[in-house]
Amino acid sequence: MKKTINDKEYSFAPKANLKNANLKNANLTHVDLSGANLEHADLSRAFLFEADFSGANLRKSDLSYSRLNDANLSGADLHESSLKNALLKRVKFQNANLQGADLHDADLSGADLSNANLSKVVLGKADLSKARLTGANLSGVDLQLANLSDADLSDVKTDSHTKFPRGIDLD
Repeated sequence: MKKTINDKEYSFAPKANLKNANLKNANLTHVDLSGANLEHADLSRAFLFEADFSGANLRKSDLSYSRLNDANLSGADLHESSLKNALLKRVKFQNANLQGADLHDADLSGADLSNANLSKVVLGKADLSKARLTGANLSGVDLQLANLSDADLSDVKTDSHTKFPRGIDLD
């Protein structure tokens, strides 16, 4: 599928090379970009509902203020990406690498982050209510301002720098 966005034509298909692409404000609902290279891409404020980014390279991409509800990012590499204020309800992040990503004020309610690498992620004021974090790596993560109501924190990996809100004790 080809589409013109911000005065440039892009091909959207699994394993597409969209490195450094300017997809700001794009409507890519239901798009299949599994295994695609989107390193350093600007997807800020994009509509990505139910999109498939499984196994995609999204390192250092900007997804701030994007809407990705029900998207699949399983196994995706989002190392040091910005997802500030993103809508990520029910997103599948199983086995994804989010190390060092910025998820400040993101809505991750109902998201599946099972076995995801969340080390050194910024989660200030993120909504993780009803999220599944089973086996996730939370090393160096400050969760003190995050909403963790009804979140599944079983078998999470933590270190001495991991901080939870008052009242949450994993022991």
